[in-house]
Amino acid sequence: MMPDRQPRTREDFENTALMVWEGLPEHFRKAAGNIAVQVTDFADWHTLDDMRIPDPYDLLGLYHGVGLPFKSVNDPPLGPDMIFLYRVPILGYAHRSGEPVEAVIRHVLIHEIGHHFGFSDDDMQAIEDAA
Repeated sequence: MMPDRQPRTREDFENTALMVWEGLPEHFRKAAGNIAVQVTDFADWHTLDDMRIPDPYDLLGLYHGVGLPFKSVNDPPLGPDMIFLYRVPILGYAHRSGEPVEAVIRHVLIHEIGHHFGFSDDDMQAIEDAA
């Protein structure tokens, strides 16, 4: 996919997300471990309700799992940790902000991987503010 082209189909978006993932530093991807990334159009209503988010366009991504600092070898396996990328809200945000879709996907991926590493939203905001 050409960088100046917006992904028009779900397949284009998935390919863009894969390109962004592969463009992250290798040591960062390795540290993330066996995390799965899934693209869906929107978060399901149960997720939105649990998070008290009334507008499905307000959630761009979500980490689902137990952060690395909170895992124990004694815990029963719960399945793979996952990052959900919500395609339609990401495309809408990119359109409204004028940011390239790739940049929005990259930001969402890094943010959700931060949750995998055990960072809170406040922790990540402090890191961004200090950068």
